[in-house]
Amino acid sequence: MSATCSVCGGAVEVSPQTQAKYPGWTPKECRACYGRAKGGGSGGGSRRSRGGSKGGGARGSTLKEENLTVAQVLERYTGGPDSGVFTDGSSHPNPGPGGWGAVYVVDGEVVAQAHGAAESTTNNRMELTALAEGIALVPEGTPATVHTDSKLVVDTLTSWAHGWERKGWTRKGGPIKNLDLIKPLFQVVKARPELTIQWIAAHSGNRWNEYADSLSTAYLRRSV
Repeated sequence: MSATCSVCGGAVEVSPQTQAKYPGWTPKECRACYGRAKGGGSGGGSRRSRGGSKGGGARGSTLKEENLTVAQVLERYTGGPDSGVFTDGSSHPNPGPGGWGAVYVVDGEVVAQAHGAAESTTNNRMELTALAEGIALVPEGTPATVHTDSKLVVDTLTSWAHGWERKGWTRKGGPIKNLDLIKPLFQVVKARPELTIQWIAAHSGNRWNEYADSLSTAYLRRSV
C-alpha cells in the first residue's frame, strides 16, 4: 500500500507487515518529514517527553528533537560529558517503525558506535536494545558510565528488576512488558559492576546524547 506525504508530496510506502499489524492505519507523512516535524511528544505519544535543563550546547536552552545527521550534531553541539556510552531509541509512531543508536566515547573521541532499526517495535524496546548494544561496545573490565535519557530504563535496571527477579519475574501490577529484553540485559548489568547506568537529560545540548539520538533516527534519513 502507498499513500502521499502531506508535507513533501512524496510517496509513502507501507509494508505488508505494518498493514497487517495496524489495519486501517494510513500515514499522513513520510518518515523523513515526520522525523523533522514531529520530533517530541509526551510519554504516550510517538516519543517520550524530551525536556530537560539547560545544557552546554550551541543554543543553551531546552531543545526539541531535530533529526540531524551525526555530522550536523558534531557541528552544532559541544556540551555535556565527553566520555562514556550514550544510547537512545525511538519509534515513529509508537508502536511502529523504530531505531536505536549507541556510541562509546573517550575524551571526546568516538571509540565505537552502532545503530539499527526494526520494522515494528516500540520506543521502550528500542531504548532497551540501545542500552544492551551500547554496553557491548565497552570491553569487559573497562569502567564506563552508560547514559540513557529514558528514566524508565534506568529505574528498571537499577531498581525494579531486582524485586522482579526475587519474585520469579512477576509483579502485582500484571505481566512485565519487554521481559524478553529486560531479563538478559539485567544479567549483563549485574555481571559488569564496572559499568554505571545513568540518566541524562534529552535534547539539552549534550553533544553525545544528541549523537546517539541521531543514530537512533538514522532509519528516517538517507544518511547517518
